[in-house]
Amino acid sequence: MLVDDVGDVTITNDGATILKMLEVEHPAAKVLVELAQLQDEEVGDGTTSVVIVAAELLKNADELVKCKIHPTSIISGYRLACKEACKYIAENLTINVDELGKDCITNAAKTSMSSKLIGPDGDFFAAMAVDAATAVKVSDGKGGFRYPIKAVNVLKAHGKMSRDSQLIHGYALNCTVASQAMTTKVTGAKIACLDFSLQKAKMKLGVQVLVDDPSKLEGIRQRESDITKERIQKILATGANVILTTGGIDDLCLKFFVEVGAMAVRRCKKADLKRIAKATGGQLITTMANMEGDESYEASFLGQAEEVVQERICDDELILIKGPKARTSASIILRGANDYMLDEMERSLHDALCVVKRVLESKTVVPGGGAVEAALSIYLENFASSLSSREQLAIAEFASSLLVIPKQLAVNAALDATDLVAKLRAFHNSSQTKAEHKELRWIGLDLVEGCVRDNKKAGVFEPTVSKVKSLKFATEAAITILRIDDMIKLTPEDKNSHSYGDACHAGELD
Repeated sequence: MLVDDVGDVTITNDGATILKMLEVEHPAAKVLVELAQLQDEEVGDGTTSVVIVAAELLKNADELVKCKIHPTSIISGYRLACKEACKYIAENLTINVDELGKDCITNAAKTSMSSKLIGPDGDFFAAMAVDAATAVKVSDGKGGFRYPIKAVNVLKAHGKMSRDSQLIHGYALNCTVASQAMTTKVTGAKIACLDFSLQKAKMKLGVQVLVDDPSKLEGIRQRESDITKERIQKILATGANVILTTGGIDDLCLKFFVEVGAMAVRRCKKADLKRIAKATGGQLITTMANMEGDESYEASFLGQAEEVVQERICDDELILIKGPKARTSASIILRGANDYMLDEMERSLHDALCVVKRVLESKTVVPGGGAVEAALSIYLENFASSLSSREQLAIAEFASSLLVIPKQLAVNAALDATDLVAKLRAFHNSSQTKAEHKELRWIGLDLVEGCVRDNKKAGVFEPTVSKVKSLKFATEAAITILRIDDMIKLTPEDKNSHSYGDACHAGELD
């Protein structure tokens, strides 16, 4: 639970969120905070793991420095170990998604959620994350597909249980039509996305109109009304029948939309309109001014969708944009008891969506539950003993640092970490030294039963990208801090202190 300076409460176990909200002063600690944010942006999951591994690498490097081993030797050893580790993962621990079938994508999402608040409902939310990611699939033009998960709109609504959350095909807007007299369903929608208000025109701040003849006042007022009326007519003339705007629409303007049977929605979020414009093939327009200085609105600015309808979903009225022309879209409506729960559910679902995206795009997974770290630990120890240079010690320390992940997993599950990690290492040593025991390389921790098991059969998977990038990022962060010899800190100047001249005048130097 994090409480900030204004009393806002955040309840989370997402590593990146915790570190982002902490006010860290130490420069080396700031490197680790940025590391978690980088992992969150690049992969979306594994933020806690990357910080734990980086911290353990630094701790072991510190021990080597105390033993009079130069940081340069440690850095070159860590670099070599990271390179060998990534190579070993690619050659021996990677499993192709096609070999395992579609279930492994759902299992990867479940693995991501297992430590989160929605872990008990992992099956339900994992299936939802996979359905949402596949709903926004677009071709990349090279025979593959991309999964832009930003196209999945997540809305939060109080009440009911978390299992009452639902996935909707189409883009859901948390708004309603601007007037009760308007139609609530438009088929064959042509959507205008506007980033300005449709209200009675007012003079800009500081602009004055001096009138000699009072009879002209009414003409000025009339012109103010006509400016907005002309704008609306230009928009409607292009065939637009759904108008979405970030600003307001006053009652006078609503009348024009009601008369032609168009649907107008005001106070939409700009981020939502950008996504809708991309999905429907339209453009978000900030002004109607053209190059000639006149105002115009072209039909090419309009987005298209099969249907725009206002529906009651859960307890709220929502606008649903179904069948957009350019890209498919999906929306998830989360239900929960309070704001803290809903915020944490959204973060957990975002991590699961990122995992699904990475698995679908890279088409490779690795076994979870500490299997990769234990296998790399054994491999790097054997690799270190084959070297006859100073890097040997650094690589051995790198190998032991990786064991912090299975140890921490066991501690979190209230199990005997030493015993479980020893068993895990024994299995992986056997898999790497005896050809007939090669299948033992999938052995990882089972934290429910408190034993080790074959995590490939159990369906505990993580994206290969997540593991490889977290190793690379953690190594780079450790190396960055190891390179530092001295820290020079400039203290802020004391405003109340005397200058040399003041001391002379005061006679303090006599």
